[in-house]
Parts: sequence; C-alpha cells; structure tokens
Amino acid sequence: MSKTTATIADACKTYTYSVVVEPDEDAWHAYCPALQGYGAATWGRTHAEALRHIRQVVALVVAELIKDEATLPADQPGSAGTLVSVTV
Repeated sequence: MSKTTATIADACKTYTYSVVVEPDEDAWHAYCPALQGYGAATWGRTHAEALRHIRQVVALVVAELIKDEATLPADQPGSAGTLVSVTV
C-alpha cells in the first residue's frame, strides 16, 4: 500500500444521521432533519428508492461541509426512525 493510499483511507470517517422517509401522494419524500437547511431532501417512487436517494444526498452534503471546513450539524435523534451512515 502506498503512502498516499494509506493517507486517503485514514482520512475517511463515517457519519450517521437520522432521516425521515414518508409517503407523499404518488411518491415518497425523504429528508434529513439535521441537514435540511443545506438541502438534504429528495424523493423516490418507492420507499427504498427514496432511502437510497437521501443516503446519496446526505453523503454529498457532508462531503461539501467537510470540504468547506464547516462544522457539521449534530444529528437530531428521536426526530426520525431511520439512520443512514455515509463514509467520507
């Protein structure tokens, strides 16, 4: 393993956030309460699709906040029943 590979692997960290996935007319709406102010909301045709999409959105938001060296908001436990974990 090269030094660069080890450095990249060492820099990765896993973040876990609560999300809400709920029916919304013909689709499913998903959002992350702690990151909603940063645009962490999406939808899907099925519950599974909405959950997959919100996981991607959370990963993008977290990565952008880390890149900007911003403080990550704390999770809001109890506000949702589903947890998503992303490694950035």
